[in-house]
Amino acid sequence: MLKKTTTLGVTTALALVMGASASFADTIKIAFIDPLSGPFASTGTNGLHQFEFAAEKLVNEKGGVLGGEMFEIVAFDNKISPKESLIQLQVAIDQGIRFIAQGNSSGVANALTEAVEKHNKRNPDSRVLFLNYAAVDPALTNDKCNFWHFRFDANADIKMDALTDVMAKDDSIKKVYIIGQDYSFGKAVADAAVANLGAKRPDVEIVGNELHPIGKVKDFTPYARKIVASGADAVITGNWGSDMLGLGKSVIENGYTGPIYTYYAAGSGITAAFGEQGKGTIRLIAQGEINPPATQEAADMYTAYKAKYPDGNIDQSRIFNVIDMLKLAIEDAGTADDVVAVATALEGMEYDSMWGGKVFMRPNDHQAIQDMHIHAHTDEGVTFDYDNSGFGLVTEETVKMAAMDSPSTCDMKRP
Repeated sequence: MLKKTTTLGVTTALALVMGASASFADTIKIAFIDPLSGPFASTGTNGLHQFEFAAEKLVNEKGGVLGGEMFEIVAFDNKISPKESLIQLQVAIDQGIRFIAQGNSSGVANALTEAVEKHNKRNPDSRVLFLNYAAVDPALTNDKCNFWHFRFDANADIKMDALTDVMAKDDSIKKVYIIGQDYSFGKAVADAAVANLGAKRPDVEIVGNELHPIGKVKDFTPYARKIVASGADAVITGNWGSDMLGLGKSVIENGYTGPIYTYYAAGSGITAAFGEQGKGTIRLIAQGEINPPATQEAADMYTAYKAKYPDGNIDQSRIFNVIDMLKLAIEDAGTADDVVAVATALEGMEYDSMWGGKVFMRPNDHQAIQDMHIHAHTDEGVTFDYDNSGFGLVTEETVKMAAMDSPSTCDMKRP
């Protein structure tokens, strides 16, 4: 699909009051519902800034969409709580917002997708779309799929399939330790790791498979000592935020020197905190390339972002895909008010991402299919670092259009 010109105006507010301001009558609002306080505040805030910047650069500075309507990002602090997220969802709906963006915590995403589906059934005149940019529980595009939910990140199964393709080629890996946060996503990562390694490398021994409370562990030393004592050649974790940093640093400081394969071990202060310690150890499975930049547009975008947010990082490039693909869908639909038309335009969209390759929004389950990369934490060959640390992510291997033909149990019911 060819890109079209659209404009987004971005205004950020911690929206805790009802009603919409008349001054924003010509904006298309996107509710950002993620943690802006508590242990995962840095992750949420960095994501918010990326949404704001993407809207500004890809839409608003280009004149808007539908003849001049701008995108406005309205921020809601959900404190990483499903219950609080549902409260903020209702506040957003009451303000007339029709697009909901969320990504941190699949537990939150599961609560939101169920609430959105129920709301849309009961309120056909105020339907909303859920734009999931990072919650990767496979169930969201399988048994719990619905027409109103679109996932722009690869799910945990897709990432693990690509990751274990690479691990399977490494004959030095004989023992693997799996550890993660105790909720739906952590369990999905563990299940996928066991299944994929069993199929691709039945000789590999799983020497540990455990979950820990999310956001509550202050000292990971006991976990780290078990990992080192197990003799593991590789560690797999889906941890994110402070849990990723705490686990990774403790494992390394307790003498582990093998690869730690992760989903979210970069940016938001994590890269700087790992620094030299993480070199040769931290690996990350993700979409998008920045070292080297996939395109000149990506390089220019990152340079401009750093000029505006000197302490920030574009560490979730898929956020820019969300904004640009939504813009194109609204233009194709000819309206932002009819979210059924917008959703229909998103289904099956093939989008050329500035971060490299295509993004295909698979119509049967609303799961984005795209290239996946194994990145290494390093200070060598880094054009754009994270956290002003001199360290960044350099692409080591790529799996093209990962899991394009993967099965799905989704039984999509359309309005």
